[in-house]
Amino acid sequence: MTKNDTLPLAFATHDHETCAGDVLARAGALAVSQGLRLTPVRRRTLEILLEAHRAMGAYEVLERLSQDGFARQPPVAYRALEFLVENGFAHRIRRLNAFAACMHPGERHSPVFLICKSCDQIAEAPGAGVASALEAAATPTGFVIERANIEALGLCPACVART
Repeated sequence: MTKNDTLPLAFATHDHETCAGDVLARAGALAVSQGLRLTPVRRRTLEILLEAHRAMGAYEVLERLSQDGFARQPPVAYRALEFLVENGFAHRIRRLNAFAACMHPGERHSPVFLICKSCDQIAEAPGAGVASALEAAATPTGFVIERANIEALGLCPACVART
């Protein structure tokens, strides 16, 4: 196993075009299997989010959509982003008030978002251990966790190497 094999995908050297294409193909297949409509604006929104491993604000997505000929009104982007988040194709990164493509659409997972404060890259890291710890803390109180959004701010390996 190389060092890159242990890193969340965004921080590892990889073929990003293939990475994004695979996620888009899985999302498309999942939409079909669930009877969801991945309309042209929704699909393009997901493609925009997949262009880089970073979170994007709704207005940045809207600007990109309008450059591609879609309507310029904010509801266009917000509705597409809402659809993607509700159906597990994207995540909302609350700390940044932004959105990132889900790298594991259709898979049951508990992601932890590692946010580089220097270059703005986001890695969706496995968070099963964090989810277990949250469950262990909640269970004795009778609290039932429905959703958790774990975000950590720091420096990615490339930015650490530059310091």
